Amino acid sequence: MERKSRFTQWLRRPRSATGGDSGSGAVAASAREDLLMAAAAAGFPLAPAAYPSGYGCSCDRIGCPTPARHPVSFAWATQATTDPDKVVRWLRADPQANFITATGLVHDVLDVPVDVGREALERLGASEVEVGPVATSGADLGQGRMLFFTATRGTPDDEDEWWPCELDCHPETMDEHPGLRWHCRGSYVLVPPARLPGDGRVAWLLGPERPLPDPLTLLEALTDAGRLAAQEDQDDHASAAWPIGR
Repeated sequence: MERKSRFTQWLRRPRSATGGDSGSGAVAASAREDLLMAAAAAGFPLAPAAYPSGYGCSCDRIGCPTPARHPVSFAWATQATTDPDKVVRWLRADPQANFITATGLVHDVLDVPVDVGREALERLGASEVEVGPVATSGADLGQGRMLFFTATRGTPDDEDEWWPCELDCHPETMDEHPGLRWHCRGSYVLVPPARLPGDGRVAWLLGPERPLPDPLTLLEALTDAGRLAAQEDQDDHASAAWPIGR
C-alpha cells in the first residue's frame, strides 16, 4: 500500500511553481524563462531540444525513437552552455523548444522509475539525508521517471579507471535499461520545464538551486528502493497466480 507522506503529496499537487502545469495549459513563457535561467544559474549546461508535434516529434526524422526527448543539434555536447543570453536567444527563436542539460560536466543524473524514486525519497527523508535537485518526467501520466541530480564523478585522468557498466546510460539505450540509469559523460536529460508527447511534463520536484550531493550518497537508497519495488511486483504476481481461498 502506498505510503502517504510529504513526498507523495508533492508528486500529486499542482506544480505551477515547479515547472509543471495546473491543468490549464503550458507553463507561461515568463515562468518558463525564469526556470531555465535558474537551471543555467545553477551551472547546468543547456542546449535546445525537440518538442512534441502532433502525435510525434518536431524533428523531421521518420519514426523518431525518442520524440521530444533529444537535442536539436548533433553538436549539443559542445553547444551546451550556461550563458543566459544565449539560452534566452534560443528560447525566443523557438518558444516551443524543450531544453536538455548535458551530464558529466557539472552534474550527473540518477534516473529511476517514479515509484522507486518515491520510495527512495521516503528513505532519505527518514534518514535526514540531504537531497539535491529532483525532477519528474511523465509522472503526471500515471507513470514515468524521477531524476536525481548529483555532483558528477568527472573524467578520470586514467581512462582505465572509467567504470564500464550498464548504469552508464546513453539516451539511445534507455529502453534497454528500464531500472536505474546513471547519466554521466556523453549523456543528457531534459531539463524542466519540458513537454512530452501525450501532454506529459518534465517538472521540478525539488529545484535546481539545491546543492548537488555525491551520487554514491543516493545510489544505495535508490538501489534498495528498486529491490523493494521488484520484490513487491513478484509478490503481487504470485498472489494473482495463486489466490488464497477461504
